[in-house]
Amino acid sequence: MSDKFGIQEALKRLDVQPENLGTSTGGQWLDSGGVFISSFSPADGKLIGKVQVTGRDEYEEVIAKAGDAYQVWRKMPAPQRGEIVRQIGNALREHKEDLGKLVSYEMGKSYQEGLGEVQEMIDICDFAVGLSRQLYGLTMHSERPSHRMYEQWHPIGIVGIISAFNFPVAVWSWNSMIAMVCGDVCVWKPSEKAPISAIACQHIISKVLKDNDLPEGISSLINGDYKVGEFLSKDARVPLVSATGSTRMGKIVAQEVAGRLGRSLLELGGNNAIIITENADMDIAIRGALFGAVGTAGQRCTTTRRLIVQDSVYDEVKNRLVSAYGKLVIGNPLDEKNHVGPLIDMDAVQMYLSSIEKVKAEGGKELVAGGVLQGEGYESGCYVKPCIIEAENHFEMVQHETFAPILYLMRYDSLDQAIEMQNAVPQGLSSAIMTLNMREAEAFLSAAGSDCGIANVNIGTSGAEIGGAFGGEKETGGGRESGSDAWKAYMRRQTNTINYSTTLPLAQGIKFDI
Repeated sequence: MSDKFGIQEALKRLDVQPENLGTSTGGQWLDSGGVFISSFSPADGKLIGKVQVTGRDEYEEVIAKAGDAYQVWRKMPAPQRGEIVRQIGNALREHKEDLGKLVSYEMGKSYQEGLGEVQEMIDICDFAVGLSRQLYGLTMHSERPSHRMYEQWHPIGIVGIISAFNFPVAVWSWNSMIAMVCGDVCVWKPSEKAPISAIACQHIISKVLKDNDLPEGISSLINGDYKVGEFLSKDARVPLVSATGSTRMGKIVAQEVAGRLGRSLLELGGNNAIIITENADMDIAIRGALFGAVGTAGQRCTTTRRLIVQDSVYDEVKNRLVSAYGKLVIGNPLDEKNHVGPLIDMDAVQMYLSSIEKVKAEGGKELVAGGVLQGEGYESGCYVKPCIIEAENHFEMVQHETFAPILYLMRYDSLDQAIEMQNAVPQGLSSAIMTLNMREAEAFLSAAGSDCGIANVNIGTSGAEIGGAFGGEKETGGGRESGSDAWKAYMRRQTNTINYSTTLPLAQGIKFDI
């Protein structure tokens, strides 16, 4: 199946070999002694390649090279750093089709979503290039005569990036491209479930750095499981660790980093809801709910997991969704006629099956039955049926984030009740309301409305653009990445006061005469 869709040719053009070294300080690949992790495609179950696990010695070399590179990189003017990021964006444009295909094959998302992920990388490069000339500080009026006050922003140092399997390359770029124009250097630990896509990205960025005669440690790669991630979270030489993944993982990272008084930027679980009011455009509402629930086979942190529907339109929404689910085509993600690809691995399949049984035991009613698909084309065992379950918001399983295409359907009476239900989960990432009523929309967006970091009107919960700051509240971790002023997380603020008078007046009018 991989040959049918040209995956082998794509791997060759990306310089991804059957077995890859897994630790890179820019263009130099380090041999860590032959301990490997294997990457199998959930699309067909075939081995894509093996990647060496980073050992402690290799990690120390990476950090040393990163530290040396930082001494050079931070002194380059920010617009010059932006020029390097511009070249990285152009290199990604050249490899968009191949990298998108690899992302689709290794992770299991549709080819269109794979291309979209690479486009996000290109977009964030463009954003970062402009940002390189806009790292603004503020000026303040001093209370003391002949004094001037202002603030400026400086690079923070080595940024550790721990990314998740569901967006194997885009989230790294959200962090790294912004951090790089800020003057930081980056060490990336990708998910052990999707390491080959990271290898391909490292090849791309290494060539750009080499062509510009820049230190190899500006962008480094390490590979392995959570133990390798702990190298970063426990390392005082890494002042910022940006981690994307489960809430459980994020709490561990946050405690480790806080214990050494470092900074953590956390993008964790989501339990996202769409409220559909009686004033919704039903065509938009159904389409938004459908893609939000089944896109990436339910494996987005912004996936729509709860649908809160006004009682008067509940039956219409239910019937139309059930009909739409019946038209979904499930299969190889590289075949563009298919809507839904596989889950990432068999562990995810077991979690999906277990979650369905648990919510049914609590009283949930299947409207569209789940299950594992078998037979030709489904040999990997990772293909499952997107399902819809009528449930109550307080059910234990509904309160959890399940990384699978399970949509919980529930009804409400008043908008206040719907917003209360929307907020009554531990997570606070993304949310949406479908309504053409201005008052309902504004109430949802008000301080008394959605408590999530993202709140949308007449679009779904997934598919955020890079121009806005991305992240959420509560157990989502409170971090912000990508656009707006998220760049400030990667820098340190410095307040400066300059006295150009011939005396030394003290603040607050304090007298200290001798």
